Amino acid sequence: MPLVTSIIQKIAPQIGAVVIVDPEYAFVGHITFKNGNKACFSHSKLNINGFGSAEIAKDKAYSNFFLNHFGYKVTEGQTFFSNKLCKKIDSERNIDAGFDYAKELGFPVIVKPINLSQGRFVTKVYNKTEYYQVAKKILRITPGLIVERFYLGNDYRIVVMDDEVLAVYQRIPLCVVGDGKSTVLELLQQKEEYLLAIGRKKNIDADDFRIKRKLNRQKLKFDSVIPKNVIVYLLDNANLSSGGDGVDITESIHPDFQKLAINVTKDMGLRLSGLDIITDDITMPMNNYVIIEINGSPGLTNYASIGDAQVQRVENLYFKILKALENEQIHSKVLSAEC
Repeated sequence: MPLVTSIIQKIAPQIGAVVIVDPEYAFVGHITFKNGNKACFSHSKLNINGFGSAEIAKDKAYSNFFLNHFGYKVTEGQTFFSNKLCKKIDSERNIDAGFDYAKELGFPVIVKPINLSQGRFVTKVYNKTEYYQVAKKILRITPGLIVERFYLGNDYRIVVMDDEVLAVYQRIPLCVVGDGKSTVLELLQQKEEYLLAIGRKKNIDADDFRIKRKLNRQKLKFDSVIPKNVIVYLLDNANLSSGGDGVDITESIHPDFQKLAINVTKDMGLRLSGLDIITDDITMPMNNYVIIEINGSPGLTNYASIGDAQVQRVENLYFKILKALENEQIHSKVLSAEC
């Protein structure tokens, strides 16, 4: 059963709520609170955030525009579109304009889809050939892409609910550690078995074109034997959903970054968010950072697989979400009656 569904089913009786779950896949459910109010959920999405705010957070270009407007440091980048969409909206920002912009920024750059999640197709490209290969792949499945400046630093996610930071973790890109006898492919298979054993989904795709490209850049192949304790990174994006590792630092995040995440969440009209940032060290006072994106329905299944403490944090988060949904329904009824 999906983690979110199992957590909601576990928590609901504690507040007198009844949960009905679809019997086939258990991804979708309906909640009836003790006071008679109702709410629904689908996968990790609950109606805790307003529709408009959630839609803006889902679109990387729109959210970056508003974040920049509010004075936050965001990735420098621009959106570019398929030829079909360019004609429809009368824009010259096509795939070729994207390459010109990438040259202007200076390679390497990050190229990513405008509206996909979980790190799909997010690629660090180093030259013209790589740019066009990646851009064409993206535009086959989505009408737009983003070309962004590449930023050095560590990748972190901060999960916020209202005025509270509930989880913080560093995200480390998919990598394997050599043992002196196993090939890259064997180490990758071992990594996948380990992730499955701790409750992670099957989320490593050995056929991902980005892995082969990353190996080539390190002068390695799938049949290369890696010396003991040598770390080989296989992707540039750090999403846990594509096989990355999470290191929990909830207890050590600096108050500067707590305040940043809470303020960003409020300014974007959200109650629940997952803020992804790059900075040198999130445990130290804030002197530089860049926001990669903000998520209105952050998935925490992979984070929960780190250990029992992380499972408890996720349960606490969903407890707060359910209580907020219940109380907000009550508040809405009171406002209606007053009107």
